[in-house]
Amino acid sequence: MYEGVSKLDLIYRRLLITKFFTKGWGSPESMRRLLEFRKTLSCRESCMNLVESDHPVHVDKSYESGDCRVMEGHFLSPFAIHHPEIMPKVAKTARFQLVVPLKWTTKHKPVCIHLAGTGDHGFWRRRMLMARPLVKEAQIGSIILENPYYGCRKPKDQLRSSLQNVSDLFVMGGSLVLESIVLLHWCKRMGYGPLGITGISLGGHMASLAASSWPEPLTFVPCLSWSTASMVWTQGVLSGAVSWAELEEQYRKDTAVYEQQLYPLIQSPEEHRWKDLFKMGQEFAKNYPESVNQMESVQKQEMDDQPESESSLYSSIISSISSKRTNSNLADNKRTLQQLHLHSPNLPNKPISAQVIHFMRGVMDECTHLGHFSKPVDPSLIIAVTAKQDAYMPRDRVTGLTDIWPGCEVRYVDRGHVSAILFNQNVFRKAIIDSFNRQISKYFSNA
Repeated sequence: MYEGVSKLDLIYRRLLITKFFTKGWGSPESMRRLLEFRKTLSCRESCMNLVESDHPVHVDKSYESGDCRVMEGHFLSPFAIHHPEIMPKVAKTARFQLVVPLKWTTKHKPVCIHLAGTGDHGFWRRRMLMARPLVKEAQIGSIILENPYYGCRKPKDQLRSSLQNVSDLFVMGGSLVLESIVLLHWCKRMGYGPLGITGISLGGHMASLAASSWPEPLTFVPCLSWSTASMVWTQGVLSGAVSWAELEEQYRKDTAVYEQQLYPLIQSPEEHRWKDLFKMGQEFAKNYPESVNQMESVQKQEMDDQPESESSLYSSIISSISSKRTNSNLADNKRTLQQLHLHSPNLPNKPISAQVIHFMRGVMDECTHLGHFSKPVDPSLIIAVTAKQDAYMPRDRVTGLTDIWPGCEVRYVDRGHVSAILFNQNVFRKAIIDSFNRQISKYFSNA
């Protein structure tokens, strides 16, 4: 499965000993609210209704720095207005830096929002590697937004970038979508434009969610991200940094809550690929024996595209379900899957129940899969930059960006995830400049 991926990605991850989700999933009630909120957030019209166009933004200070003017500001996150009980108090105030030329020498005043990748606390890295060079190279301004749970918005008991709950990731995503809308509105009031948004890795995916919600053409450059975060946490190298034991313990303790209250709220655009085990069990129980022949046909087609080890596991799963000749006890079907270990090289050696991994896949697809979100207004302004050897972001067997956003452009760098971040910042900036030029040519040529 990991042939052709960057060895540096694998080594770098092993050098980091921090764990994600050490406190588990988050409370079931918080998860329920977030799963329901995704339905509102993913629809452009309903999402835009969550943010007033004149949402207050406060500039705290403004100063010159070399050939740039830097403004620092803050505002109340709209997420804190709609879900104050879920968002940590320290994260409720959004903070940002605006970096623009001291003197604009171009007809337009383009500004791009930069969302942070994993571990990118504060403003310095994005200011030095992206914002200042963009001013120098193309007279493009930048807004650097601090992620919730990072920098000054990080809870005191959180260790570095290691989110403590799975639900924290969804709070972060929902917050950044709404906060990006606030900043885009503010830029328009300030006379900036055209506008854009970008991000690298985690920031690239968060930018994808935010760009989907804006009702106007937008320069949009997601870097080192893809169509869903589910593969990051169940197949990519970060799956080895997940506190699976804690997640499984909580799932076992409240199985009825997860399966009866939360599972019905989960839908995945990848269901035709992953064949969600519990839904398969329900279909077999409901439609047996007619469903058996149909599933065996689909199974053969899927197995032709899978590595041998996964094909064997897949065959075992289907066999264990189809061997049940009654629809009287769906719980028995679930228990036959309980000790199956989905073999990713990065998962712990100790078996993890199939329910836990599939719940993780399902909840990640539900909240992060771009197939759930509105399509950006003009996909021709999307330039995605992807690493061919990326071990953090597996792309096989999930829907590609060009399928979700027909008309977008995908550029590839022949590197892994880590080396692309270290050595391809110029490629990311070039994509941003190219997308702004397209937007100006298409929508601002007569302005």
